Amino acid sequence: MPLTFSEQPLILNLAPTGVVPTREMSSSVPLLPDEIVADVLAAAEAGITIVHIHARDDQGRPTHRKEVFARIIGGIRERRSDLVICVSCSGRMVTNVEDRARVLDLGEDLRPDMASLTLSSLNFPTQASVNSPDEIKILAQRMLERGILPEFEIFDLGMVNMLHYLVSRELVAAPMYANLLLGNLATAQPGFLEIGTLVSRLPERLIWSIAGIGAAQLPVAAIAAAAAPGVRVGLEDNLWLDPQRRYPASNPQLVERVHQFAALLHRTVMTPVELRQRLSLSRR
Repeated sequence: MPLTFSEQPLILNLAPTGVVPTREMSSSVPLLPDEIVADVLAAAEAGITIVHIHARDDQGRPTHRKEVFARIIGGIRERRSDLVICVSCSGRMVTNVEDRARVLDLGEDLRPDMASLTLSSLNFPTQASVNSPDEIKILAQRMLERGILPEFEIFDLGMVNMLHYLVSRELVAAPMYANLLLGNLATAQPGFLEIGTLVSRLPERLIWSIAGIGAAQLPVAAIAAAAAPGVRVGLEDNLWLDPQRRYPASNPQLVERVHQFAALLHRTVMTPVELRQRLSLSRR
């Protein structure tokens, strides 16, 4: 009999920075390249499986320059070469697909293991993330050619349909990994019916994690510890330890809370090496 999710190690995916947080919003959010490296290494000591990186330049501004990504990836791999590194190819602030894809051209030593691929356009509370079908196919093809595994970002059921389309066109191949992102204003919410519907439509041989945006992060992390293969947390999605926004969070605190949830249910956090094996990623 196969193991249930609650009997398997929990994938812990950390999203430490994003494109929105500023120093005014949080004193803990890592914004400079060296801060991102230091924060990721601290979280890795606590125990994470994947890190989902957005690059910031030396002024703390979001950037898609591959030189900045190289500095961050190199700094992490110098100390934690095992950690699964995913880079963002987000269309939230950059609309040119070639700019979004530059990080995929890094040399082998600095090439990311994974790269995010949002499967449709969507609205956030104050801005849109534009991902046209052609842009999605271009990014998927580039990742396939370079041996970089997509980290699919799924916000609603239509994005699952797009994933099936990519599979049918052989632009992606199993094993696959996806984050189901819940709680955004204009997309799926963190209810059991919505989670179950999304999961029921996922392709075979896909490993999924769930993430809660804003106040949804706490309950979604608890749900994941109890009944999901993985969870994503971090200051990209949520800046607070509590729904009332009384206690500012740090990335290590959010990671430690997931460990506490998992321990209550007698689960461990999956090591990067084990995930590499499950996703057929190269060994480091």
